[in-house]
Amino acid sequence: MPAASSASGFSSISREGLSSRALLAAGLAVLTGCGGGGTADPGAHAVLSHGSRETTISVEIADTPVERERGLMGRTSLPADAGMVFVYEEDHVGPFWMKDTLIPLSIAFYSDGGRILEILDMEPCKADPCPLYDPRVAYRGALEVNRGAFEGWGISTGDRLRITSP
Repeated sequence: MPAASSASGFSSISREGLSSRALLAAGLAVLTGCGGGGTADPGAHAVLSHGSRETTISVEIADTPVERERGLMGRTSLPADAGMVFVYEEDHVGPFWMKDTLIPLSIAFYSDGGRILEILDMEPCKADPCPLYDPRVAYRGALEVNRGAFEGWGISTGDRLRITSP
């Protein structure tokens, strides 16, 4: 089963239960002034490599279950040179979905060594049932950017990705 918004990471929660949890998380974000989305990590970047060419973008890191569940939910835009990276401590399997995610995204699933395993394009979804986006491989993380950005940067399956932070 996918997690809320554009994140993945639970195995036995129903979509209905997830919706309640997502609403609770969104309410807590408003009450605490977080404003939604992942944790801002000033200075964090994803460096995408295609041969000798590199593209560097700013990223927000979602490395806790709550951050991964929230993902880019509710955002109305994403800067062209930015994204959100979903990081797992162990190899992970399972789909992402776009429930309550308002902008079209592309997602690159990558291995522990940083090799891009699969890139998928995802559509916003405002109401269930939302499509599932499953790379059908185990992955260590996933990077979401505006739809078509990987193609525009010349990044494809087999290329490399590394996350840097201060």
